[in-house]
Amino acid sequence: MGDRELFELHPSSTTAASAVPVVDTGPLGAAAERVAWGRRLAFGAVYLIWGSTYLGIRIAVESIPPFLLAGSRSLVAGGLLFLWLRLRGARQPTLTEWRRASLAGVAMLAGGNGLVTWAETGVPSNLAALMLAGVPTYIVLMDWWRTGGVRPSRQAFVGVLLGVLGMGLLVKPDPDALVQTHWLGVVALVLAGLCWAFGSLYSRYQTLYPNAAVSGAQQMIAGGAAMLLVAIGRGELAELSVADVSGRSFACFCYLTVFGSMLAFSAFNWLVGQTTPARLSTTAYVNPVVAVILGWLVLGESLNPISLVGAALIICAVVVMVARFHTPQKPSHHVRPPPLDSPR
Repeated sequence: MGDRELFELHPSSTTAASAVPVVDTGPLGAAAERVAWGRRLAFGAVYLIWGSTYLGIRIAVESIPPFLLAGSRSLVAGGLLFLWLRLRGARQPTLTEWRRASLAGVAMLAGGNGLVTWAETGVPSNLAALMLAGVPTYIVLMDWWRTGGVRPSRQAFVGVLLGVLGMGLLVKPDPDALVQTHWLGVVALVLAGLCWAFGSLYSRYQTLYPNAAVSGAQQMIAGGAAMLLVAIGRGELAELSVADVSGRSFACFCYLTVFGSMLAFSAFNWLVGQTTPARLSTTAYVNPVVAVILGWLVLGESLNPISLVGAALIICAVVVMVARFHTPQKPSHHVRPPPLDSPR
C-alpha cells in the first residue's frame, strides 16, 4: 500500500483527488483495488481511534501534566517509527524535508494536539471533541483562500453545513457548557483547530519526504520536541511525580502513543496525499460522535436523543462529502501529490 504505481491519474488533473482506480482486471486493477481498501482502512482507523483519543487524553491528564503527556507520546511514537523505517531501508531525510516536516509537525501536533491536551485539563472530552468539529470548515475555507486555492464544490458546501448543524445539535443539550468552562480552554480549542487545519494543508501542498510513514514520524519527532520544550518552560517536569501517576492514566498514555500517534497519525498522513481536503476533513465530524458516545459510556458525560440526532446529521455530512458523483472535474495543476514509495 503506497507505491506510486498503484494509482493512475485522470488526464484532466494532477491532484490526488483525481486519482481513480484502474478498472481493468489485470495486475494494475488488483493493485488499485488494494489501495482503495487501504484508503477505507486508513479512514476507519482515523475515525475510530482518534475519536477515542479524547477520552484517553481526559483520563491521562488526571495525573500526567498536559504538555509532558502530549510531547512524550509524540516523541516516543515518532522516534520508534522513524528508527523502524530506517532499519527497513528508508533513506535519511534531507534538511529541507526535515524543515518542512517540522513546520507541519509543530502546527498539527504542538499547536493542535498540545493545545487540545492542555484544554482537557478543564474541559470535558465530549465538549473538546465538539469544539474541534469546526475543523472541516477551517480546512475547506483555508484551501479556498490560499493563493491558487480551490473553490469548494456544492457538495462540499452541503456537507459542511450539515456538519455544522449536527455539531450545533450536539452542543444544544448543554447550552451553558461554554459559560461554565474556563474561557481559556475554549480559546485553546479554537486555536488548536486552526493550527491543525493549517498544518494539514501545508503538508498537502509541500513536497515532503516521499514516504508518508517517514514524513509522519518526522512530524511527530518535531512536534513532540516542541511540546517538551513547552513542558519544561511551564515547569511540568518538576511537578510530575511518577508515584502519583495512576494505572489508568499510564494505560491511556500507552494507548495514545501506540494507536493514537503511531497508527492513526500515520494513516492520516498517508491520506493527506490520497484524498481531497474536504473528504479528509470529515474526520473532524466522525471523531466527535465517537468521543461523545465514549464519554457517556466511560465517564458519564451527557448524551440524550438530541445528541443522537446531531450525530446522525454528522454521519450524513460525511456521506455527502465522501460520496462520489459522476460530474466532470475542472483541471487543477496547483499541486502534485508526493509519491508514496513503500520502505524497502
